[in-house]
Amino acid sequence: MKKMRVNKSQLLYLAREETSGNVQKEGTLRIGRQNRALTDRFCRLRGNLLFILEKQGGELQEVLLLERCEVIRFPDDNRQLTVSFESGDSPIFLELSNSAECVSWLVALRDANTETLRRRIVCLYTIINAHSAQNMEQHTHAAAQCIKGDQYMEHNEDASGVDSAAEVPPLHLSVECRGVVAARVQIQVSVIDTHTHTVRKHCCTEIVKGLDGSVFLTPVCFSGDYPLCHHSRIKVTLYHVEEATAQSTMSFLGFTSFSIRDLLRSKEPRVSVSLRTMDGLNKVGEVNVSHLQMEGDSDDKLPPEHKCPALCDHLHSSVHSKENSPMMRAVLCSQVCKVYRFQMEDQRWMLVREQLSETPLSFSLPKQILSVLIQEHTNRVQEVKELGDLSPHWDGVRHDVGSHCNSLIGCYEETFEELDKLSALSCFKSSNTKSDRHLQFVPTNLHAQRMEVTNPDSRGMWYDVITFGAPADHHQAFKHGGLKRLLSKHANRDSSASYSQEETLRAKELLSSMAHLQPLIFGLAEELLSLEANSAQLPEVLDSLTQQTELFVHAVKDELVKSALLAIHSQCTAICNSSHIHSNGLVCDNLSANQGGHLSLQEYDEEEWDRAWANVAISLNCIIVMVDRLQGREEQPQQLTSSEQQEAMRDNNPQTNESRSSSFYASWQEHLLPLVVTLRDCVREVVGKARDAMSFVVLQRAVALTLDQGPAQIHQRRHSVFSQTLSAVVCGFMLKLHDGLEDHEFLLQLHSVGILAQFESLLSTYGDELGMLEDMEVGVADLSRVSLVIIEGKTEEPEDLLPTLSGTWGSLVVKVPLPLESFSSLPQELKGCLIRIHPVVFNIGINQQQSLAERFGDSSLQERVNQQNCELLKAYCNTLRDKLPEMAGVQTLSNLLLSLDQSLESRKRKNVEVLWIAAMVCREVNGIRLTSCKSAKDRTAMSVTLEQCVLLRERHSLSQQHFSTALDCMRREGCRMENVQKNVGKRKFAFSSVQLLTFPRLYRPPDGSYGFSQ
Repeated sequence: MKKMRVNKSQLLYLAREETSGNVQKEGTLRIGRQNRALTDRFCRLRGNLLFILEKQGGELQEVLLLERCEVIRFPDDNRQLTVSFESGDSPIFLELSNSAECVSWLVALRDANTETLRRRIVCLYTIINAHSAQNMEQHTHAAAQCIKGDQYMEHNEDASGVDSAAEVPPLHLSVECRGVVAARVQIQVSVIDTHTHTVRKHCCTEIVKGLDGSVFLTPVCFSGDYPLCHHSRIKVTLYHVEEATAQSTMSFLGFTSFSIRDLLRSKEPRVSVSLRTMDGLNKVGEVNVSHLQMEGDSDDKLPPEHKCPALCDHLHSSVHSKENSPMMRAVLCSQVCKVYRFQMEDQRWMLVREQLSETPLSFSLPKQILSVLIQEHTNRVQEVKELGDLSPHWDGVRHDVGSHCNSLIGCYEETFEELDKLSALSCFKSSNTKSDRHLQFVPTNLHAQRMEVTNPDSRGMWYDVITFGAPADHHQAFKHGGLKRLLSKHANRDSSASYSQEETLRAKELLSSMAHLQPLIFGLAEELLSLEANSAQLPEVLDSLTQQTELFVHAVKDELVKSALLAIHSQCTAICNSSHIHSNGLVCDNLSANQGGHLSLQEYDEEEWDRAWANVAISLNCIIVMVDRLQGREEQPQQLTSSEQQEAMRDNNPQTNESRSSSFYASWQEHLLPLVVTLRDCVREVVGKARDAMSFVVLQRAVALTLDQGPAQIHQRRHSVFSQTLSAVVCGFMLKLHDGLEDHEFLLQLHSVGILAQFESLLSTYGDELGMLEDMEVGVADLSRVSLVIIEGKTEEPEDLLPTLSGTWGSLVVKVPLPLESFSSLPQELKGCLIRIHPVVFNIGINQQQSLAERFGDSSLQERVNQQNCELLKAYCNTLRDKLPEMAGVQTLSNLLLSLDQSLESRKRKNVEVLWIAAMVCREVNGIRLTSCKSAKDRTAMSVTLEQCVLLRERHSLSQQHFSTALDCMRREGCRMENVQKNVGKRKFAFSSVQLLTFPRLYRPPDGSYGFSQ
């Protein structure tokens, strides 16, 4: 910063409000010499002077001369700038209110120096001289600077015998804009015809965001029928888009142009041109354009550099993408693309598009799972509260269930609130946050890796792999193992009874029926006593009493009541032999278990329940007989024909014998009252026993779903692991469904058999990763209890095409919406049909820790998991072959499954053939492919790129001599490297040279692409 003597009054004049019309920029900023001590000041930029005032119209505090300085934007905060001086003076820190204002000030401050002014004067002088020397036609079109020099090029073309008006074959270009200072831009591509001096708008990308805030990319395609000639020019214009609002505004950033002739003649793989402001003076960035050869291009016209398998360019998005359907816009976001050109065995070329996308499902499905679990546990607390009075032991059990559920509810509500905040900002969880407590339900580094292959003989074919970090609870860590080990410890708990959801529903219905019928029976009995023998209402009341009592007896005769009473006796016997401290502080031992009240221990006679409900029917029959006698319908008392009824009458109705000897003319109430009392007593006894039994059923179901499966931490772990797994599978299903909407066999397969979800895991069986594999095994298995159903979407808006969740834990249903047109084309039997998920997981550790496990540890978990899931895979394939024998490729599954069996039996170390064969089977049966390692960025990258190159070789005739080159190219420059940078901020796979010595050869990255990245 230069210091010079100035006239104070002149500076004050320049800084005054009245002269603000001559300033380049002004406004309130936070400014200071230290980044953490910024204060609000009003700043006014005039020429190369920055005036700093206390407030607008206030006292002038400082003036900066902006010469020999550099203005830099903070990489960590898009609202801060720093001005550093060559003299070594302390830098100036500025903070703006938003990123758009920051960009505006950045441009203004960079231009505020005499060097920029001098360049503008020179450039304007050159333009004036050139303008005066041109003829009238050239003068008319001089404003279109992008056509300068075309006349000279056309003259050379004519001299060489080339027709400049000849149409150009189909062009496939990739346009990369670098060094642009903006957070969000829109790229517009136009074609200028230099003969007719017309401009035609060709395409305009959607708003795209660069990986590092300064790189924006898009593919540009010109079909064969597009009027594009050698003399044409391509104009690229960039606009800065303000922060996303309902009414987004754009401002011009810069433009450039290049000649089609120059592009086709270039000996370099790409052409670089400067991106300049409207006046052509200031450079605001750089545009790199690459020409991708496709069918129709002549190989002999291309330089050798274009003829080797190499990365053509990496892209972000395109309006020409066939994947820009409503469903794809809903399920995929933040796409990063790479385009390659590889040589086939017949010396022709194929175009390979690699695409890596995030998905909103990373947050939307976990939030829905949390909502379902919160509601389910809230309902369970309410259920056990409604059971009424219980004995101390069972009341303690109820308190334990309530405490367990309330603990989960509180944790899940807190997690939901945090996810709701984060989902508004991002749909991606990086590997660095995999241990975050509030992000355990969110899958780590979840992406859809897609590859499109286009060659001269076929249209684009897509191959999908869902990649995400191994589903595990990193927050709770793995000191005591993973889910499989933790659940096995609690599986040995003795439980005398286990009831299904259907039995629990029957128990609730029976409790509801008894609560409804008992007061009706008592009310009708009272009404019967109040009537006279010759009353006209007597038959009606007696019939109603008979009907309601019969309904009551029919309800309580359920075998569930009898079995529950027996289970109560067995459970109480076990309680007597142990003691337990409940969450409410109650110590239950032999004494408390034998205390009176509901669900208490007593001598139990298995026939006692049958006698109890039979006594209700006998009591009703006695009332009917007595009414008939009192009405004179029978001259003698009706004789009971059943010896069992007579015995019951002697045991339960001693008043009956007395009534027989009483006077026939006694009052109506005197004869009926003892019988009505007996009926009430019998009903009360039955209700008490049945209520105890059904309360036991409901309580035992709640215990089985909570306490019997371990403490709340295990439930949280299982739910979070399941959430991660389900999010990944649903994303894969939606991509598979989108690609198979026109495949009748695939749709029939969904209806008849369901869909296979094949997980490929690269975890070792040593240390923490052993616990991760135990988590993953349970999470994958839990998917078998989930169903998918395809429904019609409300609209084609992305939020209306996201899947929704319903049901309860263990019977969840994922509803996948389709746009109206797509849904209408589905077979009728598939609409609303429940689609089963058949999950399988195969694990092969490949790193140095697996070498330790195989030599000094234990790899039995890996062997067991692979063997069990091989059987599940064979069962699915056999079912598919039986139900759809005509399906393409199904008859070839036998050989693949045999090879898989042989690979498993060979017990080779790091036998990655198991993974390759399982993946081949999955693709043959139209399954969902998922690949995982610890964080899905390093080992997963090696697996995915290898699988892509194998597919190119096996299905698209990739030249064998180019296989290794293509593999290294994808790993060094492909989408997976972008994924590494997104996660850890460095373009290096987290491997060391020593570690890679233990990796299978095909899983080793090329030199220079690895190192310790974190």
